[in-house]
Amino acid sequence: MSTGTTTGTTPGGTTGPLAGPLAGPRAGTADDERLRRWRLVLGGGEADGTGRALTGTDAAMDGALTALYGAKGPGERAGRERSAGLGASAPSVARWLGDIRTYFPRSVVQVMQRDAIDRLGLATLLLEPEMLEAVEADVHLVGTLLSLHKAMPETTRETARAVVRKVVDDLEKRLAARTRATLAGALDRSARISRPRHRDIDWDRTIRANLAHYLPDHRTVVPERLIGHGRASQAIRKEVVLCVDQSGSMAASVVHASVFGAVLASMRSIATRLVVFDTAVVDLTDRLDDPVDVLFGTRLGGGTDINRALAHCQSKITRPADTVVVLISDLYEGGIRDEMLKRVAAMKASGVQFIALLALSDEGAPAYDRDHAAALAALGAPAFACTPDLFPEIMAAALEKRPLPIPAV
Repeated sequence: MSTGTTTGTTPGGTTGPLAGPLAGPRAGTADDERLRRWRLVLGGGEADGTGRALTGTDAAMDGALTALYGAKGPGERAGRERSAGLGASAPSVARWLGDIRTYFPRSVVQVMQRDAIDRLGLATLLLEPEMLEAVEADVHLVGTLLSLHKAMPETTRETARAVVRKVVDDLEKRLAARTRATLAGALDRSARISRPRHRDIDWDRTIRANLAHYLPDHRTVVPERLIGHGRASQAIRKEVVLCVDQSGSMAASVVHASVFGAVLASMRSIATRLVVFDTAVVDLTDRLDDPVDVLFGTRLGGGTDINRALAHCQSKITRPADTVVVLISDLYEGGIRDEMLKRVAAMKASGVQFIALLALSDEGAPAYDRDHAAALAALGAPAFACTPDLFPEIMAAALEKRPLPIPAV
Protein backbone atom coordinates (compact mmCIF):
# COMPACT_ATOMS: atom_id res chain seq x y z
CA MET A 1 0.00 0.00 0.00
CA SER A 2 1.18 3.53 -0.71
CA THR A 3 1.34 4.45 2.96
CA GLY A 4 4.62 2.60 3.18
CA THR A 5 6.31 5.10 0.88
CA THR A 6 6.24 7.80 3.51
CA THR A 7 7.76 5.79 6.30
CA GLY A 8 11.40 5.47 5.29
CA THR A 9 12.76 8.52 7.14
CA THR A 10 12.24 9.66 10.69
CA PRO A 11 11.65 13.28 11.70
CA GLY A 12 15.23 13.16 12.93
CA GLY A 13 16.48 11.95 9.55
CA THR A 14 17.40 8.32 10.38
CA THR A 15 16.58 5.45 8.10
CA GLY A 16 16.22 1.70 8.45
CA PRO A 17 13.75 -1.15 8.18
CA LEU A 18 10.35 0.24 9.03
CA ALA A 19 12.00 3.41 10.28
CA GLY A 20 10.46 6.86 9.97
CA PRO A 21 7.41 8.29 11.63
CA LEU A 22 6.57 4.74 12.68
CA ALA A 23 9.65 4.56 14.89
CA GLY A 24 9.80 6.10 18.34
CA PRO A 25 9.91 5.25 22.04
CA ARG A 26 6.87 3.38 23.29
CA ALA A 27 6.21 1.48 26.47
CA GLY A 28 5.40 -2.18 26.14
CA THR A 29 6.89 -5.31 24.69
CA ALA A 30 8.84 -5.65 21.48
CA ASP A 31 5.81 -7.42 19.99
CA ASP A 32 3.60 -4.43 20.83
CA GLU A 33 6.02 -2.08 19.13
CA ARG A 34 6.19 -4.32 16.07
CA LEU A 35 2.40 -4.43 15.84
CA ARG A 36 2.23 -0.64 16.19
CA ARG A 37 4.59 -0.16 13.27
CA TRP A 38 2.80 -2.66 11.06
CA ARG A 39 -0.53 -1.05 11.93
CA LEU A 40 0.77 2.33 10.72
CA VAL A 41 2.23 0.80 7.57
CA LEU A 42 -0.86 -1.22 6.64
CA GLY A 43 -3.31 1.58 7.28
CA GLY A 44 -5.85 -0.15 9.51
CA GLY A 45 -9.06 -1.95 8.73
CA GLU A 46 -10.05 -5.53 9.41
CA ALA A 47 -7.68 -6.88 6.76
CA ASP A 48 -4.47 -5.61 8.30
CA GLY A 49 -4.43 -8.45 10.83
CA THR A 50 -2.81 -6.46 13.64
CA GLY A 51 -5.86 -5.83 15.78
CA ARG A 52 -4.04 -2.78 17.05
CA ALA A 53 -5.76 0.48 18.00
CA LEU A 54 -3.86 3.78 17.77
CA THR A 55 -4.06 6.71 20.17
CA GLY A 56 -2.57 10.18 20.56
CA THR A 57 0.11 11.19 18.10
CA ASP A 58 -0.01 7.81 16.36
CA ALA A 59 -3.71 8.25 15.64
CA ALA A 60 -3.18 11.78 14.29
CA MET A 61 -0.30 10.62 12.10
CA ASP A 62 -2.38 7.71 10.83
CA GLY A 63 -5.20 10.09 10.00
CA ALA A 64 -2.90 12.26 7.90
CA LEU A 65 -1.65 9.22 5.98
CA THR A 66 -5.14 7.79 5.59
CA ALA A 67 -6.53 11.03 4.15
CA LEU A 68 -4.01 10.81 1.33
CA TYR A 69 -3.27 7.15 0.73
CA GLY A 70 -6.27 5.10 1.74
CA ALA A 71 -9.35 4.37 3.84
CA LYS A 72 -12.46 6.53 3.83
CA GLY A 73 -12.08 10.24 3.33
CA PRO A 74 -13.91 12.84 5.43
CA GLY A 75 -17.65 12.72 5.02
CA GLU A 76 -17.79 9.30 3.36
CA ARG A 77 -20.35 6.80 4.56
CA ALA A 78 -19.26 3.67 6.38
CA GLY A 79 -19.12 0.60 4.17
CA ARG A 80 -18.11 2.47 1.03
CA GLU A 81 -15.14 1.29 -1.00
CA ARG A 82 -11.81 2.50 0.35
CA SER A 83 -10.55 5.71 -1.25
CA ALA A 84 -8.41 8.67 -0.33
CA GLY A 85 -9.81 12.11 0.37
CA LEU A 86 -9.03 15.42 2.01
CA GLY A 87 -12.45 16.96 1.67
CA ALA A 88 -13.39 19.56 -0.89
CA SER A 89 -12.50 22.75 0.94
CA ALA A 90 -9.27 24.68 1.20
CA PRO A 91 -9.49 24.91 5.04
CA SER A 92 -9.50 21.12 5.43
CA VAL A 93 -6.51 20.81 3.09
CA ALA A 94 -4.69 23.60 4.90
CA ARG A 95 -5.22 21.77 8.21
CA TRP A 96 -3.89 18.58 6.65
CA LEU A 97 -0.81 20.44 5.38
CA GLY A 98 -0.20 21.71 8.89
CA ASP A 99 -0.54 18.20 10.29
CA ILE A 100 1.97 16.58 7.96
CA ARG A 101 4.50 19.34 8.66
CA THR A 102 4.08 18.54 12.35
CA TYR A 103 4.54 14.78 12.06
CA PHE A 104 6.97 14.31 9.16
CA PRO A 105 10.37 15.69 8.06
CA ARG A 106 10.55 18.22 5.24
CA SER A 107 11.63 15.72 2.59
CA VAL A 108 8.62 13.50 3.35
CA VAL A 109 6.27 16.50 3.45
CA GLN A 110 7.32 17.42 -0.07
CA VAL A 111 6.64 13.89 -1.32
CA MET A 112 3.21 13.84 0.32
CA GLN A 113 2.31 17.26 -1.12
CA ARG A 114 3.30 16.05 -4.59
CA ASP A 115 1.20 12.90 -4.13
CA ALA A 116 -1.78 14.94 -2.94
CA ILE A 117 -1.63 17.12 -6.04
CA ASP A 118 -1.30 14.10 -8.35
CA ARG A 119 -3.71 11.69 -6.64
CA LEU A 120 -6.42 14.01 -5.40
CA GLY A 121 -6.44 16.76 -8.01
CA LEU A 122 -5.60 19.55 -5.58
CA ALA A 123 -3.79 21.72 -8.11
CA THR A 124 -6.72 24.13 -8.44
CA LEU A 125 -6.64 24.79 -4.69
CA LEU A 126 -3.15 26.24 -5.18
CA LEU A 127 -4.87 29.17 -6.86
CA GLU A 128 -5.90 30.36 -3.38
CA PRO A 129 -3.37 32.50 -1.44
CA GLU A 130 -4.16 30.78 1.86
CA MET A 131 -3.19 27.42 0.39
CA LEU A 132 0.08 28.73 -1.06
CA GLU A 133 1.09 30.11 2.31
CA ALA A 134 0.53 26.68 3.90
CA VAL A 135 2.55 24.48 1.51
CA GLU A 136 6.21 23.50 1.78
CA ALA A 137 7.87 25.14 -1.23
CA ASP A 138 10.12 23.03 -3.48
CA VAL A 139 11.08 22.72 -7.16
CA HIS A 140 8.12 20.46 -7.96
CA LEU A 141 5.65 22.89 -6.43
CA VAL A 142 7.17 25.67 -8.53
CA GLY A 143 6.59 23.56 -11.63
CA THR A 144 2.93 23.11 -10.68
CA LEU A 145 2.51 26.84 -10.03
CA LEU A 146 4.08 27.73 -13.38
CA SER A 147 1.66 25.42 -15.17
CA LEU A 148 -1.23 27.16 -13.40
CA HIS A 149 -0.10 30.78 -13.39
CA LYS A 150 -2.11 31.81 -16.46
CA ALA A 151 -5.25 30.76 -14.59
CA MET A 152 -4.34 32.45 -11.31
CA PRO A 153 -6.53 35.26 -10.03
CA GLU A 154 -4.70 38.53 -9.45
CA THR A 155 -4.92 38.10 -5.66
CA THR A 156 -2.90 34.89 -5.89
CA ARG A 157 -0.12 35.94 -8.24
CA GLU A 158 1.95 37.90 -5.75
CA THR A 159 1.78 35.02 -3.27
CA ALA A 160 2.80 32.61 -6.02
CA ARG A 161 5.75 34.82 -6.97
CA ALA A 162 6.83 34.87 -3.32
CA VAL A 163 6.77 31.06 -3.20
CA VAL A 164 8.76 30.81 -6.44
CA ARG A 165 11.19 33.48 -5.21
CA LYS A 166 11.89 31.49 -2.03
CA VAL A 167 12.75 28.33 -3.99
CA VAL A 168 14.88 30.24 -6.50
CA ASP A 169 16.78 32.04 -3.75
CA ASP A 170 17.48 28.73 -2.01
CA LEU A 171 18.78 27.23 -5.26
CA GLU A 172 21.00 30.24 -5.94
CA LYS A 173 22.53 30.01 -2.46
CA ARG A 174 23.27 26.36 -3.08
CA LEU A 175 24.57 26.60 -6.63
CA ALA A 176 25.78 30.09 -7.53
CA ALA A 177 29.11 30.35 -5.70
CA ARG A 178 30.36 26.96 -6.85
CA THR A 179 29.25 27.59 -10.41
CA ARG A 180 31.03 30.94 -10.62
CA ALA A 181 34.21 29.55 -9.07
CA THR A 182 34.29 26.49 -11.32
CA LEU A 183 33.62 28.39 -14.53
CA ALA A 184 35.94 31.26 -13.65
CA GLY A 185 38.75 28.71 -13.27
CA ALA A 186 37.90 27.14 -16.61
CA LEU A 187 37.83 30.53 -18.32
CA ASP A 188 41.14 31.48 -16.74
CA ARG A 189 42.79 28.29 -17.96
CA SER A 190 41.39 28.68 -21.46
CA ALA A 191 42.57 32.31 -21.60
CA ARG A 192 46.23 31.68 -20.80
CA ILE A 193 48.56 32.71 -23.60
CA SER A 194 51.93 31.25 -24.59
CA ARG A 195 53.63 34.48 -25.68
CA PRO A 196 52.75 36.94 -22.93
CA ARG A 197 54.16 40.35 -22.29
CA HIS A 198 56.49 40.52 -19.31
CA ARG A 199 53.83 42.01 -17.03
CA ASP A 200 51.36 39.29 -18.01
CA ILE A 201 53.60 36.29 -17.19
CA ASP A 202 52.14 33.82 -14.68
CA TRP A 203 55.43 33.10 -12.91
CA ASP A 204 54.20 30.27 -10.67
CA ARG A 205 52.88 28.26 -13.60
CA THR A 206 55.81 29.17 -15.84
CA ILE A 207 58.34 27.89 -13.29
CA ARG A 208 56.43 24.66 -12.73
CA ALA A 209 56.17 24.09 -16.49
CA ASN A 210 59.96 24.54 -16.92
CA LEU A 211 61.39 22.63 -13.96
CA ALA A 212 62.93 20.15 -16.41
CA HIS A 213 65.17 23.00 -17.60
CA TYR A 214 66.70 23.71 -14.19
CA LEU A 215 70.46 24.43 -14.34
CA PRO A 216 72.05 23.37 -11.02
CA ASP A 217 75.33 25.16 -11.69
CA HIS A 218 73.54 28.45 -12.18
CA ARG A 219 70.72 27.65 -9.73
CA THR A 220 68.17 28.88 -12.17
CA VAL A 221 65.36 27.70 -14.44
CA VAL A 222 65.52 28.41 -18.15
CA PRO A 223 61.93 29.36 -19.11
CA GLU A 224 61.68 27.82 -22.56
CA ARG A 225 57.87 28.11 -22.39
CA LEU A 226 56.18 31.17 -20.94
CA ILE A 227 52.63 30.99 -19.57
CA GLY A 228 50.70 34.19 -19.22
CA HIS A 229 47.42 35.47 -17.89
CA GLY A 230 44.87 36.43 -20.50
CA ARG A 231 44.70 40.19 -20.95
CA ALA A 232 41.00 40.25 -21.82
CA SER A 233 39.80 38.85 -18.49
CA GLN A 234 36.82 41.21 -18.39
CA ALA A 235 35.97 40.86 -22.07
CA ILE A 236 33.46 38.32 -23.37
CA ARG A 237 35.41 35.19 -24.25
CA LYS A 238 32.73 32.50 -24.42
CA GLU A 239 29.09 32.34 -25.44
CA VAL A 240 26.61 29.93 -23.86
CA VAL A 241 23.16 29.17 -25.26
CA LEU A 242 20.71 27.34 -22.99
CA CYS A 243 17.92 25.87 -25.12
CA VAL A 244 15.28 24.51 -22.73
CA ASP A 245 12.28 22.31 -23.46
CA GLN A 246 9.31 23.70 -21.50
CA SER A 247 7.00 20.73 -21.98
CA GLY A 248 5.28 19.66 -18.76
CA SER A 249 7.65 16.76 -18.03
CA MET A 250 10.64 19.16 -17.93
CA ALA A 251 9.35 21.41 -15.12
CA ALA A 252 12.22 20.82 -12.66
CA SER A 253 14.76 21.26 -15.47
CA VAL A 254 13.23 24.61 -16.43
CA VAL A 255 13.54 25.84 -12.84
CA HIS A 256 17.20 24.84 -12.54
CA ALA A 257 18.05 26.14 -16.02
CA SER A 258 16.63 29.57 -15.17
CA VAL A 259 18.80 29.75 -12.05
CA PHE A 260 21.93 28.68 -13.91
CA GLY A 261 21.10 31.08 -16.72
CA ALA A 262 21.00 33.97 -14.26
CA VAL A 263 24.30 32.88 -12.68
CA LEU A 264 26.04 32.59 -16.07
CA ALA A 265 24.63 35.95 -17.17
CA SER A 266 26.18 37.55 -14.08
CA MET A 267 29.67 36.58 -15.33
CA ARG A 268 30.91 39.32 -17.64
CA SER A 269 33.22 37.02 -19.57
CA ILE A 270 30.31 34.79 -20.67
CA ALA A 271 27.58 35.98 -23.03
CA THR A 272 24.51 33.94 -22.07
CA ARG A 273 21.34 33.36 -24.04
CA LEU A 274 18.28 31.52 -22.72
CA VAL A 275 15.72 30.12 -25.14
CA VAL A 276 12.65 28.12 -24.07
CA PHE A 277 10.43 26.23 -26.45
CA ASP A 278 7.48 23.96 -26.98
CA THR A 279 5.96 24.24 -30.46
CA ALA A 280 6.86 27.95 -30.29
CA VAL A 281 10.20 29.52 -29.37
CA VAL A 282 10.62 32.29 -26.78
CA ASP A 283 13.92 34.08 -26.21
CA LEU A 284 14.10 35.12 -22.54
CA THR A 285 17.63 36.49 -22.60
CA ASP A 286 16.50 39.99 -21.65
CA ARG A 287 15.03 38.63 -18.38
CA LEU A 288 18.12 36.79 -17.19
CA ASP A 289 18.85 39.30 -14.44
CA ASP A 290 15.89 37.81 -12.52
CA PRO A 291 15.24 34.04 -12.78
CA VAL A 292 11.76 34.50 -11.29
CA ASP A 293 10.83 36.69 -14.26
CA VAL A 294 12.29 34.01 -16.52
CA LEU A 295 10.12 31.34 -14.92
CA PHE A 296 6.96 33.38 -15.21
CA GLY A 297 7.83 33.94 -18.86
CA THR A 298 7.56 30.20 -19.52
CA ARG A 299 4.41 28.24 -20.17
CA LEU A 300 4.82 24.63 -19.10
CA GLY A 301 3.00 22.07 -21.21
CA GLY A 302 2.23 21.75 -24.88
CA GLY A 303 4.10 20.02 -27.68
CA THR A 304 7.75 20.05 -28.69
CA ASP A 305 9.59 21.34 -31.75
CA ILE A 306 13.31 20.94 -31.07
CA ASN A 307 14.25 21.63 -34.67
CA ARG A 308 12.59 25.04 -34.61
CA ALA A 309 14.28 25.94 -31.33
CA LEU A 310 17.72 24.91 -32.60
CA ALA A 311 17.16 26.93 -35.77
CA HIS A 312 16.64 30.03 -33.62
CA CYS A 313 19.73 29.27 -31.52
CA GLN A 314 21.83 28.60 -34.62
CA SER A 315 20.86 31.97 -36.09
CA LYS A 316 22.20 33.75 -32.98
CA ILE A 317 25.67 32.16 -33.01
CA THR A 318 28.37 34.57 -34.18
CA ARG A 319 31.52 32.87 -32.82
CA PRO A 320 31.05 29.11 -33.24
CA ALA A 321 34.48 28.11 -31.92
CA ASP A 322 33.77 29.98 -28.66
CA THR A 323 30.16 28.87 -28.23
CA VAL A 324 28.58 26.14 -26.09
CA VAL A 325 24.99 25.13 -26.87
CA VAL A 326 23.17 23.19 -24.15
CA LEU A 327 19.95 21.50 -25.26
CA ILE A 328 17.88 20.46 -22.23
CA SER A 329 15.12 18.16 -23.44
CA ASP A 330 13.75 14.63 -23.22
CA LEU A 331 14.15 14.61 -27.03
CA TYR A 332 10.54 13.73 -27.86
CA GLU A 333 10.61 15.67 -31.10
CA GLY A 334 7.36 16.86 -32.64
CA GLY A 335 9.12 18.73 -35.44
CA ILE A 336 11.31 17.50 -38.28
CA ARG A 337 13.72 14.90 -36.93
CA ASP A 338 16.17 14.81 -39.83
CA GLU A 339 16.40 18.60 -39.90
CA MET A 340 17.10 18.66 -36.17
CA LEU A 341 19.99 16.23 -36.55
CA LYS A 342 21.37 18.15 -39.54
CA ARG A 343 21.39 21.35 -37.46
CA VAL A 344 23.29 19.65 -34.65
CA ALA A 345 25.80 18.23 -37.15
CA ALA A 346 26.24 21.65 -38.78
CA MET A 347 26.80 23.38 -35.45
CA LYS A 348 29.39 20.83 -34.39
CA ALA A 349 31.16 21.05 -37.76
CA SER A 350 31.44 24.82 -37.31
CA GLY A 351 33.18 24.36 -33.95
CA VAL A 352 30.25 24.68 -31.53
CA GLN A 353 30.42 22.56 -28.36
CA PHE A 354 27.01 20.83 -28.24
CA ILE A 355 25.64 19.21 -25.08
CA ALA A 356 22.31 17.36 -24.82
CA LEU A 357 20.90 16.99 -21.30
CA LEU A 358 17.90 14.73 -20.88
CA ALA A 359 17.18 16.41 -17.56
CA LEU A 360 18.74 19.02 -15.28
CA SER A 361 17.33 17.91 -11.95
CA ASP A 362 17.92 15.71 -8.91
CA GLU A 363 15.42 13.13 -10.11
CA GLY A 364 17.73 10.99 -12.25
CA ALA A 365 17.23 9.97 -15.87
CA PRO A 366 13.68 10.64 -17.13
CA ALA A 367 11.76 8.92 -19.87
CA TYR A 368 13.30 10.05 -23.15
CA ASP A 369 13.42 9.25 -26.86
CA ARG A 370 16.19 6.67 -27.09
CA ASP A 371 16.38 6.75 -30.88
CA HIS A 372 17.06 10.49 -30.89
CA ALA A 373 19.56 10.12 -28.05
CA ALA A 374 21.44 7.45 -30.02
CA ALA A 375 21.39 9.60 -33.16
CA LEU A 376 22.89 12.55 -31.25
CA ALA A 377 25.55 10.29 -29.73
CA ALA A 378 26.50 9.16 -33.24
CA LEU A 379 27.12 12.83 -34.06
CA GLY A 380 29.45 13.17 -31.08
CA ALA A 381 26.83 14.77 -28.83
CA PRO A 382 26.01 12.18 -26.14
CA ALA A 383 22.69 12.72 -24.36
CA PHE A 384 22.59 12.17 -20.61
CA ALA A 385 20.83 13.38 -17.46
CA CYS A 386 22.69 15.78 -15.19
CA THR A 387 22.13 16.84 -11.59
CA PRO A 388 22.41 20.54 -10.70
CA ASP A 389 25.51 19.80 -8.61
CA LEU A 390 27.31 18.30 -11.63
CA PHE A 391 26.29 21.00 -14.10
CA PRO A 392 29.19 23.40 -13.29
CA GLU A 393 31.71 20.63 -14.01
CA ILE A 394 29.98 19.80 -17.29
CA MET A 395 30.08 23.45 -18.35
CA ALA A 396 33.71 23.87 -17.28
CA ALA A 397 34.74 20.90 -19.41
CA ALA A 398 32.80 22.26 -22.39
CA LEU A 399 34.37 25.72 -22.06
CA GLU A 400 37.84 24.15 -21.99
CA LYS A 401 36.98 21.76 -24.84
CA ARG A 402 37.95 18.69 -22.88
CA PRO A 403 35.96 15.43 -22.48
CA LEU A 404 32.75 15.85 -20.54
CA PRO A 405 32.52 14.17 -17.12
CA ILE A 406 29.44 12.19 -18.11
CA PRO A 407 27.89 10.45 -15.07
CA ALA A 408 27.82 6.67 -15.09
CA VAL A 409 24.44 5.18 -15.90
